Amino acid sequence: MTPPDVPPAGPRPTARPVTRPAELPGPVLAAAAVAWLAAYALPILVTDLPAPARHACTAVTAGVWVLFGVDYLRRLAQAHDRVRFVVTHPLDLALLVLPALGPLRLLRVLTVLRILNRNSGSSLRGRVGLYVVSATTVVGFCAALAVLEAERTDPAAVITTFPDACWWVATTITTVGYGDLYPVTGTGRLVAVGLMLAGIALLGVVTASLASWLIDRVSDEQEESAAATRADVQALAREVRQLRAELRAERGGPDPRPGG
Repeated sequence: MTPPDVPPAGPRPTARPVTRPAELPGPVLAAAAVAWLAAYALPILVTDLPAPARHACTAVTAGVWVLFGVDYLRRLAQAHDRVRFVVTHPLDLALLVLPALGPLRLLRVLTVLRILNRNSGSSLRGRVGLYVVSATTVVGFCAALAVLEAERTDPAAVITTFPDACWWVATTITTVGYGDLYPVTGTGRLVAVGLMLAGIALLGVVTASLASWLIDRVSDEQEESAAATRADVQALAREVRQLRAELRAERGGPDPRPGG
């Protein structure tokens, strides 16, 4: 019978800590995301915007997108395994490449949401709540701008003003769909499909968060009830012991309990 292998003496090798690639400061990226939203919205809302201001908005959107690209390349360069980083972050790369195609530039709003989500609260429910509110607001606002930009130049369009676009977004993202306003262009219908999917996803998140909150509340009440029951039992036990002690003192004898 051979003895088992004995590991060599000495300190055991420690596992190399896994560090996340450093990101640009959250406030910088959040400010850049807000600047992108403003530069994207202004030329659509103000139709008679002077050419210099329109060029400035274009420069801001391009500059912010370059900043997002730098953030991605920086994280890629600092990743321990770059191939694994690319494989495990396909959405980040897709959201940088796909919006270069004209009709898909609205996908940039997803990157804006990812940037804003980095600065959410520390608690899970706080992050979910903040993300749902910010996602609904940003997606609805950008969808209204996108559908207005695509529709208002079409002769058959029924969405020709920003208030109409906002109303259409509200009825679509909540899956109500009155049908009084609807897109007629291909780009507008593409925006509508994305908004429908976003509405279903957001409603699912809200429902799941509400269910989780209710479950936690019921669990807390059950724990409080169990704690109160244990406290009552302990108080009753103390009273029984006190009564037995008083009976023993009055009788001057042994404990009246069976076998006592």
